[in-house]
Amino acid sequence: MDNKLVTKRVLGKAGLPTPVTFGSISSFRELSEFQWDTLPSSFALKPNRGAGGEGILVVFGKRKDKTQQRHMIRFMAVFDKKPMEPAWIKADGNIVTHSDIKNHIQNILDGSFSLGSMPDTAFFEERIKILKLFKEYSYKGIPDIRVIVYNSVPVMAQLRIPTKESEGKANLHLGAVGAGIDMATGITTYAVHHDRPVNYMPGTRLSPRGIQIPEWENILLLATKAQRAVRCNFIGADISIDRDRGPMILELNARPGLAVQIANMSPLRERLERVRGLEVASVKKGVAIAQGLFGGELEEDVEQLAGKKIVGFREEITIFGSDNTPYKTFAKVDTGAYRTSISNTIAEKLNLTNVIKYKSARSALGTEQRPIIDLTFELDGQKVKTEASISSREDMVHEVIVGRRDLKNFLVDPSKGRSPLQSSAKTSMADKAKVQPKK
Repeated sequence: MDNKLVTKRVLGKAGLPTPVTFGSISSFRELSEFQWDTLPSSFALKPNRGAGGEGILVVFGKRKDKTQQRHMIRFMAVFDKKPMEPAWIKADGNIVTHSDIKNHIQNILDGSFSLGSMPDTAFFEERIKILKLFKEYSYKGIPDIRVIVYNSVPVMAQLRIPTKESEGKANLHLGAVGAGIDMATGITTYAVHHDRPVNYMPGTRLSPRGIQIPEWENILLLATKAQRAVRCNFIGADISIDRDRGPMILELNARPGLAVQIANMSPLRERLERVRGLEVASVKKGVAIAQGLFGGELEEDVEQLAGKKIVGFREEITIFGSDNTPYKTFAKVDTGAYRTSISNTIAEKLNLTNVIKYKSARSALGTEQRPIIDLTFELDGQKVKTEASISSREDMVHEVIVGRRDLKNFLVDPSKGRSPLQSSAKTSMADKAKVQPKK
Protein backbone atom coordinates (compact mmCIF):
# COMPACT_ATOMS: atom_id res chain seq x y z
CA MET A 1 0.00 0.00 0.00
CA ASP A 2 3.04 2.28 0.09
CA ASN A 3 2.79 2.23 -3.73
CA LYS A 4 -0.27 4.33 -4.58
CA LEU A 5 -0.37 3.45 -8.28
CA VAL A 6 -0.25 -0.30 -7.63
CA THR A 7 -2.94 0.07 -4.96
CA LYS A 8 -5.15 1.99 -7.41
CA ARG A 9 -4.82 -0.80 -9.96
CA VAL A 10 -5.81 -3.40 -7.36
CA LEU A 11 -8.82 -1.34 -6.30
CA GLY A 12 -9.77 -0.78 -9.94
CA LYS A 13 -9.77 -4.52 -10.61
CA ALA A 14 -12.09 -4.92 -7.62
CA GLY A 15 -14.47 -2.37 -9.15
CA LEU A 16 -13.88 0.25 -6.45
CA PRO A 17 -13.95 3.97 -7.38
CA THR A 18 -10.71 6.00 -7.28
CA PRO A 19 -9.76 9.34 -8.87
CA VAL A 20 -8.79 9.07 -12.55
CA THR A 21 -5.03 8.96 -13.23
CA PHE A 22 -4.03 11.22 -16.13
CA GLY A 23 -0.39 10.18 -16.42
CA SER A 24 2.82 9.37 -14.55
CA ILE A 25 6.51 10.31 -14.76
CA SER A 26 9.16 7.87 -13.49
CA SER A 27 12.38 9.32 -14.91
CA PHE A 28 13.96 12.59 -16.00
CA ARG A 29 13.71 11.44 -19.60
CA GLU A 30 9.97 10.91 -19.23
CA LEU A 31 9.75 14.37 -17.69
CA SER A 32 11.46 15.96 -20.70
CA GLU A 33 9.19 14.08 -23.12
CA PHE A 34 5.92 14.48 -21.21
CA GLN A 35 2.99 15.80 -23.28
CA TRP A 36 1.68 18.61 -21.09
CA ASP A 37 -1.24 19.36 -23.38
CA THR A 38 -2.78 16.00 -22.37
CA LEU A 39 -3.47 17.33 -18.87
CA PRO A 40 -6.83 18.90 -17.95
CA SER A 41 -6.91 22.44 -16.58
CA SER A 42 -7.19 21.18 -12.97
CA PHE A 43 -5.43 18.20 -11.39
CA ALA A 44 -3.54 16.89 -8.37
CA LEU A 45 0.16 16.05 -8.64
CA LYS A 46 1.29 13.40 -6.15
CA PRO A 47 4.38 11.38 -5.22
CA ASN A 48 3.72 7.66 -5.64
CA ARG A 49 5.33 6.68 -2.34
CA GLY A 50 4.66 9.87 -0.39
CA ALA A 51 3.47 9.88 3.20
CA GLY A 52 1.61 12.32 5.40
CA GLY A 53 0.29 14.36 2.49
CA GLU A 54 3.77 15.70 1.72
CA GLY A 55 4.58 16.63 -1.86
CA ILE A 56 0.98 16.90 -3.07
CA LEU A 57 0.31 19.87 -5.36
CA VAL A 58 -3.28 20.71 -6.33
CA VAL A 59 -4.11 23.19 -9.11
CA PHE A 60 -7.59 24.51 -9.81
CA GLY A 61 -7.22 25.80 -13.36
CA LYS A 62 -5.21 27.76 -15.88
CA ARG A 63 -5.01 31.53 -16.12
CA LYS A 64 -6.61 32.62 -19.37
CA ASP A 65 -8.16 36.06 -19.63
CA LYS A 66 -6.18 39.18 -20.55
CA THR A 67 -6.51 40.84 -17.14
CA GLN A 68 -5.19 37.74 -15.44
CA GLN A 69 -2.38 37.51 -17.98
CA ARG A 70 -1.29 41.07 -17.16
CA HIS A 71 -1.22 40.17 -13.45
CA MET A 72 0.74 37.03 -14.28
CA ILE A 73 3.29 38.98 -16.34
CA ARG A 74 3.86 41.45 -13.49
CA PHE A 75 4.12 38.59 -10.99
CA MET A 76 6.63 36.71 -13.11
CA ALA A 77 8.64 39.86 -13.72
CA VAL A 78 9.00 40.41 -9.98
CA PHE A 79 9.99 36.80 -9.34
CA ASP A 80 12.18 36.49 -12.45
CA LYS A 81 9.94 34.03 -14.27
CA LYS A 82 9.93 33.58 -18.03
CA PRO A 83 7.30 35.84 -19.69
CA MET A 84 4.00 34.19 -20.67
CA GLU A 85 5.07 30.82 -19.37
CA PRO A 86 2.03 28.53 -18.95
CA ALA A 87 0.71 28.86 -15.41
CA TRP A 88 -1.94 27.37 -13.15
CA ILE A 89 -3.74 28.59 -10.02
CA LYS A 90 -3.37 26.81 -6.68
CA ALA A 91 -6.03 26.57 -4.00
CA ASP A 92 -4.65 29.62 -2.18
CA GLY A 93 -4.82 31.73 -5.35
CA ASN A 94 -1.07 31.76 -5.94
CA ILE A 95 0.40 31.11 -9.35
CA VAL A 96 2.41 28.00 -10.16
CA THR A 97 4.20 27.97 -13.49
CA HIS A 98 5.22 25.20 -15.84
CA SER A 99 8.80 25.51 -14.50
CA ASP A 100 7.53 25.29 -10.91
CA ILE A 101 5.69 22.05 -11.67
CA LYS A 102 8.70 20.56 -13.45
CA ASN A 103 10.93 21.45 -10.48
CA HIS A 104 8.41 19.88 -8.13
CA ILE A 105 8.39 16.70 -10.21
CA GLN A 106 12.18 16.62 -10.12
CA ASN A 107 12.03 16.75 -6.32
CA ILE A 108 9.55 13.84 -6.36
CA LEU A 109 11.81 11.81 -8.65
CA ASP A 110 14.75 12.51 -6.32
CA GLY A 111 12.77 11.06 -3.40
CA SER A 112 12.27 14.30 -1.45
CA PHE A 113 8.81 13.16 -0.30
CA SER A 114 9.06 9.36 -0.40
CA LEU A 115 9.49 6.87 2.42
CA GLY A 116 13.20 6.41 3.06
CA SER A 117 13.99 9.17 0.53
CA MET A 118 14.06 6.57 -2.24
CA PRO A 119 13.68 7.62 -5.92
CA ASP A 120 10.00 7.95 -6.70
CA THR A 121 7.38 8.38 -9.43
CA ALA A 122 5.16 11.42 -9.89
CA PHE A 123 1.60 11.04 -11.16
CA PHE A 124 -1.25 13.34 -12.15
CA GLU A 125 -4.68 12.59 -10.76
CA GLU A 126 -8.22 13.88 -11.01
CA ARG A 127 -8.92 16.77 -8.61
CA ILE A 128 -11.79 16.04 -6.21
CA LYS A 129 -14.58 18.65 -6.35
CA ILE A 130 -15.87 19.71 -2.94
CA LEU A 131 -19.42 19.08 -1.76
CA LYS A 132 -21.50 22.15 -0.94
CA LEU A 133 -22.01 20.72 2.57
CA PHE A 134 -18.29 21.02 3.36
CA LYS A 135 -17.54 24.38 1.72
CA GLU A 136 -18.25 26.53 4.77
CA TYR A 137 -16.15 24.30 7.04
CA SER A 138 -13.13 23.63 4.86
CA TYR A 139 -10.41 26.16 4.03
CA LYS A 140 -9.47 25.86 0.32
CA GLY A 141 -9.19 22.10 0.35
CA ILE A 142 -11.10 18.84 0.34
CA PRO A 143 -12.07 17.10 3.61
CA ASP A 144 -11.61 13.36 3.74
CA ILE A 145 -12.86 10.52 5.91
CA ARG A 146 -10.39 8.06 7.35
CA VAL A 147 -11.95 4.71 8.17
CA ILE A 148 -10.02 2.14 10.20
CA VAL A 149 -10.91 -1.40 9.10
CA TYR A 150 -9.84 -4.53 10.96
CA ASN A 151 -10.92 -8.09 10.20
CA SER A 152 -13.51 -6.86 7.66
CA VAL A 153 -15.12 -4.58 10.27
CA PRO A 154 -14.87 -0.76 10.10
CA VAL A 155 -14.09 -0.06 13.75
CA MET A 156 -13.46 3.69 13.87
CA ALA A 157 -13.57 6.76 11.63
CA GLN A 158 -12.92 10.47 11.58
CA LEU A 159 -13.60 13.43 9.31
CA ARG A 160 -10.45 15.48 8.60
CA ILE A 161 -11.16 19.11 7.70
CA PRO A 162 -8.52 21.40 6.12
CA THR A 163 -7.78 24.75 7.78
CA LYS A 164 -5.81 27.88 6.92
CA GLU A 165 -3.03 26.60 9.15
CA SER A 166 -2.88 23.28 7.26
CA GLU A 167 -2.82 25.22 3.96
CA GLY A 168 -5.91 23.46 2.67
CA LYS A 169 -4.63 19.95 3.42
CA ALA A 170 -6.59 17.36 5.42
CA ASN A 171 -3.51 16.61 7.52
CA LEU A 172 -3.92 16.71 11.30
CA HIS A 173 -0.19 17.20 11.93
CA LEU A 174 -0.25 20.32 9.74
CA GLY A 175 -3.23 21.78 11.63
CA ALA A 176 -6.36 20.23 10.11
CA VAL A 177 -9.31 19.53 12.44
CA GLY A 178 -10.29 15.92 13.15
CA ALA A 179 -13.87 15.03 14.07
CA GLY A 180 -14.84 11.60 15.35
CA ILE A 181 -17.78 9.89 13.66
CA ASP A 182 -20.50 7.74 15.19
CA MET A 183 -20.28 4.48 13.24
CA ALA A 184 -24.03 3.86 13.18
CA THR A 185 -25.30 7.26 12.10
CA GLY A 186 -22.35 8.85 10.29
CA ILE A 187 -22.67 11.96 12.45
CA THR A 188 -19.57 13.72 13.79
CA THR A 189 -19.31 13.73 17.56
CA TYR A 190 -16.15 15.17 19.16
CA ALA A 191 -13.54 17.35 17.44
CA VAL A 192 -9.85 18.01 18.05
CA HIS A 193 -7.24 20.44 16.77
CA HIS A 194 -3.61 19.58 17.54
CA ASP A 195 -4.96 16.80 19.80
CA ARG A 196 -6.94 19.30 21.91
CA PRO A 197 -10.77 19.26 22.05
CA VAL A 198 -12.43 22.13 20.17
CA ASN A 199 -16.01 23.29 19.73
CA TYR A 200 -15.49 25.37 16.61
CA MET A 201 -13.39 25.48 13.46
CA PRO A 202 -10.39 27.82 13.97
CA GLY A 203 -11.33 31.46 13.50
CA THR A 204 -15.05 30.71 13.03
CA ARG A 205 -18.21 29.97 14.99
CA LEU A 206 -18.88 26.84 12.92
CA SER A 207 -18.99 23.64 14.92
CA PRO A 208 -17.47 20.53 13.30
CA ARG A 209 -19.62 18.42 15.62
CA GLY A 210 -23.00 17.20 14.44
CA ILE A 211 -22.20 17.06 10.71
CA GLN A 212 -24.12 14.35 8.88
CA ILE A 213 -21.71 12.60 6.50
CA PRO A 214 -23.52 11.89 3.21
CA GLU A 215 -23.64 8.31 1.89
CA TRP A 216 -22.27 7.02 5.17
CA GLU A 217 -23.13 3.35 4.73
CA ASN A 218 -21.66 3.39 1.23
CA ILE A 219 -18.43 4.84 2.65
CA LEU A 220 -18.19 2.02 5.19
CA LEU A 221 -18.85 -0.56 2.49
CA LEU A 222 -16.13 0.94 0.27
CA ALA A 223 -13.57 0.91 3.09
CA THR A 224 -14.34 -2.71 3.95
CA LYS A 225 -14.26 -3.82 0.32
CA ALA A 226 -10.88 -2.09 -0.07
CA GLN A 227 -9.46 -3.97 2.91
CA ARG A 228 -10.55 -7.26 1.40
CA ALA A 229 -9.23 -6.29 -2.04
CA VAL A 230 -5.68 -5.65 -0.78
CA ARG A 231 -5.79 -8.64 1.62
CA CYS A 232 -4.44 -6.70 4.56
CA ASN A 233 -6.17 -7.32 7.88
CA PHE A 234 -5.67 -3.79 9.22
CA ILE A 235 -5.85 -0.62 7.10
CA GLY A 236 -6.81 3.03 7.18
CA ALA A 237 -8.88 3.93 4.10
CA ASP A 238 -8.94 7.61 3.12
CA ILE A 239 -12.15 8.45 1.27
CA SER A 240 -13.40 11.74 -0.16
CA ILE A 241 -16.83 12.57 -1.54
CA ASP A 242 -16.69 14.11 -4.99
CA ARG A 243 -19.48 16.52 -5.88
CA ASP A 244 -20.25 14.62 -9.08
CA ARG A 245 -18.97 11.06 -8.62
CA GLY A 246 -19.69 10.50 -4.93
CA PRO A 247 -17.37 8.64 -2.51
CA MET A 248 -13.95 7.69 -3.91
CA ILE A 249 -10.97 6.01 -2.30
CA LEU A 250 -7.97 8.34 -2.25
CA GLU A 251 -5.46 5.93 -0.76
CA LEU A 252 -4.96 3.12 1.75
CA ASN A 253 -2.58 3.16 4.69
CA ALA A 254 -1.01 0.12 6.35
CA ARG A 255 0.17 2.39 9.19
CA PRO A 256 -2.69 4.86 9.65
CA GLY A 257 -1.62 6.24 13.04
CA LEU A 258 -3.57 6.62 16.24
CA ALA A 259 -4.92 10.17 16.05
CA VAL A 260 -8.32 8.78 15.10
CA GLN A 261 -8.90 7.54 18.66
CA ILE A 262 -8.31 11.04 20.08
CA ALA A 263 -10.99 12.51 17.80
CA ASN A 264 -13.40 9.76 18.90
CA MET A 265 -12.48 9.96 22.60
CA SER A 266 -12.31 6.15 22.52
CA PRO A 267 -9.40 3.69 22.73
CA LEU A 268 -8.84 1.99 19.38
CA ARG A 269 -7.40 -1.13 21.01
CA GLU A 270 -10.66 -1.93 22.78
CA ARG A 271 -12.55 -1.90 19.50
CA LEU A 272 -9.94 -4.04 17.78
CA GLU A 273 -10.17 -6.63 20.54
CA ARG A 274 -13.96 -6.79 20.24
CA VAL A 275 -13.80 -7.90 16.60
CA ARG A 276 -10.61 -9.95 16.71
CA GLY A 277 -11.23 -13.53 15.57
CA LEU A 278 -14.79 -12.91 14.38
CA GLU A 279 -15.84 -14.80 11.28
CA VAL A 280 -17.25 -12.08 9.04
CA ALA A 281 -19.12 -13.71 6.18
CA SER A 282 -19.56 -10.66 3.98
CA VAL A 283 -18.80 -6.97 3.63
CA LYS A 284 -22.38 -6.05 4.56
CA LYS A 285 -22.11 -8.22 7.66
CA GLY A 286 -18.91 -6.42 8.68
CA VAL A 287 -20.59 -3.02 8.36
CA ALA A 288 -23.63 -4.25 10.32
CA ILE A 289 -21.33 -5.49 13.10
CA ALA A 290 -19.60 -2.11 13.23
CA GLN A 291 -22.83 -0.16 13.41
CA GLY A 292 -24.18 -2.48 16.09
CA LEU A 293 -21.07 -2.46 18.27
CA PHE A 294 -19.73 1.07 17.84
CA GLY A 295 -22.72 3.36 17.34
CA GLY A 296 -26.39 3.93 17.81
CA GLU A 297 -26.21 4.03 21.58
CA LEU A 298 -24.65 7.49 21.26
CA GLU A 299 -27.77 9.16 19.87
CA GLU A 300 -28.47 11.28 22.95
CA ASP A 301 -24.81 12.28 23.14
CA VAL A 302 -24.82 13.25 19.46
CA GLU A 303 -27.97 15.32 19.92
CA GLN A 304 -26.42 17.09 22.89
CA LEU A 305 -23.17 17.77 21.05
CA ALA A 306 -24.83 19.00 17.88
CA GLY A 307 -27.73 20.84 19.48
CA LYS A 308 -30.01 19.12 16.96
CA LYS A 309 -32.56 16.32 17.13
CA ILE A 310 -32.00 13.12 15.15
CA VAL A 311 -34.95 12.15 12.98
CA GLY A 312 -35.44 9.16 10.74
CA PHE A 313 -36.84 8.20 7.34
CA ARG A 314 -40.44 8.29 8.65
CA GLU A 315 -41.62 10.46 11.53
CA GLU A 316 -44.92 11.35 13.15
CA ILE A 317 -45.71 15.04 12.79
CA THR A 318 -48.51 17.36 13.85
CA ILE A 319 -49.86 19.85 11.30
CA PHE A 320 -51.82 22.87 12.58
CA GLY A 321 -54.86 24.13 10.68
CA SER A 322 -55.94 27.71 10.03
CA ASP A 323 -57.69 27.75 13.44
CA ASN A 324 -54.73 25.95 15.08
CA THR A 325 -56.51 22.57 14.99
CA PRO A 326 -53.87 19.80 15.29
CA TYR A 327 -53.75 16.95 12.78
CA LYS A 328 -51.36 14.04 13.34
CA THR A 329 -49.95 11.93 10.53
CA PHE A 330 -46.75 10.23 9.40
CA ALA A 331 -44.41 12.12 7.10
CA LYS A 332 -41.58 11.01 4.86
CA VAL A 333 -38.39 12.90 5.77
CA ASP A 334 -36.82 13.51 2.36
CA THR A 335 -33.54 15.42 2.03
CA GLY A 336 -33.86 14.97 -1.72
CA ALA A 337 -36.88 17.30 -1.78
CA TYR A 338 -36.31 21.02 -1.25
CA ARG A 339 -39.74 22.11 -0.02
CA THR A 340 -42.25 20.51 2.35
CA SER A 341 -45.38 19.32 0.58
CA ILE A 342 -48.82 18.31 1.90
CA SER A 343 -51.73 16.59 0.20
CA ASN A 344 -54.85 18.33 -1.10
CA THR A 345 -56.87 16.30 1.39
CA ILE A 346 -55.03 17.69 4.42
CA ALA A 347 -55.19 21.25 3.05
CA GLU A 348 -58.96 21.03 2.63
CA LYS A 349 -59.52 19.30 5.98
CA LEU A 350 -57.56 21.96 7.88
CA ASN A 351 -58.77 24.88 5.76
CA LEU A 352 -55.24 25.69 4.63
CA THR A 353 -56.42 27.46 1.48
CA ASN A 354 -54.81 30.90 1.78
CA VAL A 355 -52.44 30.68 -1.19
CA ILE A 356 -49.60 33.21 -0.97
CA LYS A 357 -47.97 32.44 -4.33
CA TYR A 358 -47.39 29.78 -6.95
CA LYS A 359 -44.16 27.95 -7.77
CA SER A 360 -43.21 25.93 -10.82
CA ALA A 361 -42.59 22.26 -10.10
CA ARG A 362 -41.16 19.54 -12.31
CA SER A 363 -42.13 15.88 -12.54
CA ALA A 364 -41.84 13.05 -15.03
CA LEU A 365 -45.14 14.27 -16.49
CA GLY A 366 -43.95 17.83 -17.09
CA THR A 367 -44.13 21.19 -15.29
CA GLU A 368 -47.02 22.51 -13.22
CA GLN A 369 -47.77 25.49 -11.00
CA ARG A 370 -48.05 24.49 -7.33
CA PRO A 371 -49.93 26.62 -4.75
CA ILE A 372 -47.73 27.69 -1.81
CA ILE A 373 -49.19 28.27 1.67
CA ASP A 374 -47.95 29.26 5.10
CA LEU A 375 -47.71 26.14 7.25
CA THR A 376 -46.89 25.32 10.86
CA PHE A 377 -46.05 21.78 11.91
CA GLU A 378 -44.37 20.04 14.85
CA LEU A 379 -41.61 17.47 14.36
CA ASP A 380 -40.02 15.67 17.31
CA GLY A 381 -41.20 18.35 19.73
CA GLN A 382 -40.02 21.32 17.63
CA LYS A 383 -42.42 23.69 15.91
CA VAL A 384 -41.51 24.66 12.36
CA LYS A 385 -43.04 27.62 10.49
CA THR A 386 -42.52 27.37 6.76
CA GLU A 387 -43.95 27.72 3.27
CA ALA A 388 -45.24 24.43 1.89
CA SER A 389 -46.67 23.35 -1.45
CA ILE A 390 -49.99 21.58 -1.95
CA SER A 391 -50.03 18.59 -4.28
CA SER A 392 -52.09 15.56 -5.15
CA ARG A 393 -50.66 12.87 -2.84
CA GLU A 394 -53.76 10.72 -2.39
CA ASP A 395 -52.19 7.78 -4.25
CA MET A 396 -48.89 8.05 -2.42
CA VAL A 397 -47.80 6.28 0.75
CA HIS A 398 -47.21 9.48 2.73
CA GLU A 399 -49.59 12.44 2.93
CA VAL A 400 -46.67 14.73 3.77
CA ILE A 401 -43.07 15.10 2.69
CA VAL A 402 -40.75 17.18 4.88
CA GLY A 403 -38.11 18.78 2.64
CA ARG A 404 -34.54 19.73 3.49
CA ARG A 405 -35.45 23.43 3.71
CA ASP A 406 -37.20 22.63 7.01
CA LEU A 407 -34.59 20.20 8.35
CA LYS A 408 -31.88 22.72 9.26
CA ASN A 409 -32.37 22.08 12.98
CA PHE A 410 -32.41 18.30 12.60
CA LEU A 411 -29.95 15.52 11.77
CA VAL A 412 -31.33 12.83 9.48
CA ASP A 413 -30.48 9.19 10.11
CA PRO A 414 -32.02 7.22 7.21
CA SER A 415 -31.80 3.95 9.19
CA LYS A 416 -33.97 5.32 11.98
CA GLY A 417 -37.74 5.14 11.94
CA ARG A 418 -37.99 2.57 9.15
CA SER A 419 -41.00 0.27 9.21
CA PRO A 420 -42.81 -2.23 6.99
CA LEU A 421 -44.40 0.80 5.38
CA GLN A 422 -41.03 1.64 3.87
CA SER A 423 -41.06 -1.33 1.50
CA SER A 424 -44.30 -0.18 -0.07
CA ALA A 425 -42.93 3.35 -0.21
CA LYS A 426 -39.99 2.12 -2.24
CA THR A 427 -42.23 0.44 -4.77
CA SER A 428 -44.82 3.20 -5.02
CA MET A 429 -44.82 4.53 -8.58
CA ALA A 430 -46.28 7.76 -7.32
CA ASP A 431 -43.39 8.37 -4.96
CA LYS A 432 -40.93 7.53 -7.75
CA ALA A 433 -42.52 10.24 -9.88
CA LYS A 434 -42.79 12.78 -7.09
CA VAL A 435 -42.64 16.39 -8.13
CA GLN A 436 -39.59 18.45 -7.17
CA PRO A 437 -40.32 22.18 -6.82
CA LYS A 438 -37.75 24.58 -8.18
CA LYS A 439 -35.64 26.41 -5.61
